[in-house]
Amino acid sequence: MLTGGNQLLNFIRLRDRRRGITADEVESVGVLEMSELTLEKAARTTPVTVLDDTQPLDIDLDRMRRYRLSRVREQLAAQDCAAVVLNAPHSIRYATGARNCALFQAHIPAQYLFVALDGPVILFDADGYKIGADRLGTIDEIRGDGVPLNYFYGGSRLDEWYRHWARQLSDLIDAHGGGNRRLAVERVGLRALTAFDGLNINLVDGEDIIEPAHVIKSPDEILCMNHAIAATEEGMWRMREELRPGLTEIELWSHLWAANTKWGGDWIECRLLTSGQRTNPWLQEAGHKIIRAGELVAFDTDLVGPFGYAADISRTYFCGPGRPSVYQKDLYKRAHEEVQHNIELMQPGMAYRDITAKGFVQPEQFRAQHYPVLAHGVGMSDEFPTIFYPDDDARLGHEGCLEPGMVICVESYVGEAGGPEGVKLEDQIVITETGNTVLSRFPYEEELLS
Repeated sequence: MLTGGNQLLNFIRLRDRRRGITADEVESVGVLEMSELTLEKAARTTPVTVLDDTQPLDIDLDRMRRYRLSRVREQLAAQDCAAVVLNAPHSIRYATGARNCALFQAHIPAQYLFVALDGPVILFDADGYKIGADRLGTIDEIRGDGVPLNYFYGGSRLDEWYRHWARQLSDLIDAHGGGNRRLAVERVGLRALTAFDGLNINLVDGEDIIEPAHVIKSPDEILCMNHAIAATEEGMWRMREELRPGLTEIELWSHLWAANTKWGGDWIECRLLTSGQRTNPWLQEAGHKIIRAGELVAFDTDLVGPFGYAADISRTYFCGPGRPSVYQKDLYKRAHEEVQHNIELMQPGMAYRDITAKGFVQPEQFRAQHYPVLAHGVGMSDEFPTIFYPDDDARLGHEGCLEPGMVICVESYVGEAGGPEGVKLEDQIVITETGNTVLSRFPYEEELLS
């Protein structure tokens, strides 16, 4: 059955008890559509995305959008909130499928979304966007009277705009809150704390609603993610084929960007591709260094691809001609062994801190420069949870355990402090009812593992 269906059914029953509808009536009228598509089946499937005479369109986008919106409302019910206001572009896309100038919205937010627990979904955006958003099936109303909560538009009148925005939301709570005055709001500045004075609104951090909603993916989301990963890996193959001495790091990285654009992806979050001595330490961005024969070339895709889903995969290549050195192969084998060992630990019900305790241990000379996290969640970008190495867990770690439907990226960076080079590897997996399945399929370098 559709993973997440039980949570969705519980929410629908909670909502409809308030409306006087019985659970039997809910199921009999088909409010909740279930599917035989499982996480395991989705994990093995690279979907068709264009209709033809012989192959079905595998992804049910309407069902996926309904599932994601239900996850948001499930969290609203859990937090006893009447509504949430979302303004991060990936949050709006998650809740509704609406996408409009996402990178612009990320730093100059002019679009926001009101989602009521038991009421409408209202998008505040330019009138022209109605042409696309009104087809999504998740938005009840698109309004053009949104308030620009940014200095670019507001300037010296920003306090005034915030007060107008707070009154606008208060009116919506009056109309659709059913007496509940708890409102979750995502990513607002200090002005919001005073803008609601006198309006009898109890503010809640919107991240407490949207972030837990993201965590459990439906099989349709896994299909979308597989499409994004396939597009990413096509770019990785381009990079592998084009790799040669004399190319610059940024030139090589551009092939990944081109593939993402070709397949309808959104953007790449980082430019993490380095060669030779610049592979150590990790987390340097691609530059204009010329790649030379005999060097390692390491990269992390950090790509937000088709359907808005992330492909977060890392590989390290060897630039020929020639053969990799014993030292280069040793680094690579250590990173590969760490990723494979830790993937085996990623089982449903496994506590984050148990993974930390049982994780692969590199020799002492590599520990000072380990990757910031042992593993992390991923969906429409990097997401909760984060699983830390032992030396960071006491300070940063948190409780919780892996659940079916989580997608996890398992990381490794191996490079000595002051060493000549380093190796970065990472795979993306989905937690299933019985274990896990690796979604990323790009092969490792046989020459470096031999």
